Amino acid sequence: MKDGFRQRMAWLHTWAGLVAGWLLFAMFVTGTLAVFRPEINQWMRPDQAVTRVSEGEAIDAADRYLRQHAADAARWFIRLPNPRDGVLEMYWATRDGEWHDALLDPGTLRPSVQRATLGGEFFYRFHFELQMPYPWGRWLASFAAMVMLVVLVSGIVTHRRFFKDFFTFRPRKAAQRAWLDAHNALGVLALPFHLVITLSGVITLMALTMPAALDARYGADSDAFYRERGGEPPVLPRSGVDRPLPSLRPLAEAARRHWPDSAIGTIVVGAPGDANARVTVLQADNAQLRIRGAAVVFDGATGRLLDVMNAPRAAALTHDVLYGLHTARFAGGGLRWLYFLCGVLGSLMIASGLVLWAIKRRQRETKASRPTFGTRLVEVLNVAAVAGLPLAIAAFFWSNRLLPVGLADRAQVEVWCFFGAWALSGVHAACARPRTVWLVQLRLGAAAFALLPLLSALTTRQNLFQAIMRGQGVEAGFELAALAFAAMLAWSAHKLRPARAPTAIATRIEPAPRTLREEAP
Repeated sequence: MKDGFRQRMAWLHTWAGLVAGWLLFAMFVTGTLAVFRPEINQWMRPDQAVTRVSEGEAIDAADRYLRQHAADAARWFIRLPNPRDGVLEMYWATRDGEWHDALLDPGTLRPSVQRATLGGEFFYRFHFELQMPYPWGRWLASFAAMVMLVVLVSGIVTHRRFFKDFFTFRPRKAAQRAWLDAHNALGVLALPFHLVITLSGVITLMALTMPAALDARYGADSDAFYRERGGEPPVLPRSGVDRPLPSLRPLAEAARRHWPDSAIGTIVVGAPGDANARVTVLQADNAQLRIRGAAVVFDGATGRLLDVMNAPRAAALTHDVLYGLHTARFAGGGLRWLYFLCGVLGSLMIASGLVLWAIKRRQRETKASRPTFGTRLVEVLNVAAVAGLPLAIAAFFWSNRLLPVGLADRAQVEVWCFFGAWALSGVHAACARPRTVWLVQLRLGAAAFALLPLLSALTTRQNLFQAIMRGQGVEAGFELAALAFAAMLAWSAHKLRPARAPTAIATRIEPAPRTLREEAP
């Protein structure tokens, strides 16, 4: 009975992983990149020059700008500069629901000079929206995350020699055994991270995918749920009675007294200039483990303190902590790199599982005159996902340097370059010679990332050597990471070169080696 249960778990693990594997790989890779979203933004905006100012000076700058340009808005959102991003971001909603934004140099109150790009925001959004309209992308991402939980739990049940698998890797064995060892080792090495990041990913979208309890309790008034949990202050409509909005800086300084060791992250002003105005000062999200820090609410007409939201209820705190663990905004530099490394391991685990399925299926079809359509489709999708996605990411970065700065819809064109390169990878995987398709795409990806620092030096005023000498950690770190990724792709291509490429990765029908047949399950 025990063996039967394990076999059923193995079947579930295999097919659940295959069905959602390509989507999970893309989500893991882009989510891993999103850990360094501000740093990617900075590299992709090399023209940006920002004056570093104090927190109070930044608040004053935002206050003056919004009073001048958005005095009659319904709401203001001010995101203050932080050590990872020095730009002052402001958003405001007009009374008819139209949104506007401005990115300013806080020292000059002038628009920050930068090329139009989504930067790291693209990877962050793609990670859970898949570049699809709301809510379909989030639904699909939630489904994939739930499948990932099934894959992880069934994989744990399947492996009897759980800890032994961690120390077993035989790269010189037959193809199936080598890939299986790699898959097991990668899965065990960062298993706690995989479980936490997957479970927390499901929880971040639980209001969308599991709304039954909220609907039963609150009906159509979903805002009441967030007010009750203590996460957001009530939004009052304009009363029509004009009242001057007090200066924001003294209110922010009063709020800081409630968390003296932390910075201010965001200031929200509702109905500015009205008797019902409310000013909410929120703690920076990098100051605590939970995603939502403390908040202090003031009357926007009198400046009187109304509420201090510092201790959410147990359920809300659990949700916010898991959300914070997923986004890692609390993490310092070392912990962010650990998140990044674990994300890379998770991506490689998924990729090795997809390739392993193709190897095992290929062995079963060695006597056939040609592969089945299903096997051929899986092999093409494997190439497009595992080798094609790095190519698409490289194309996204290359387009940032090559497209004219003044090009209309420039940010959207960068996204088109990403998907265009990814689509071409799939076409090439379907049409090119099966035995060399992996090599071509891995080598192209390696060359694209290896040449990225040179391209940046030729098209901008910054280069890797100068960044290292000047101590520009973001620019140097980005381009050194690109070189490291190029080396990894080149090493993979070297291991899969024709003389040593595993027979099962190629799609040409060839007899399996004797040792491979002997070790097949």
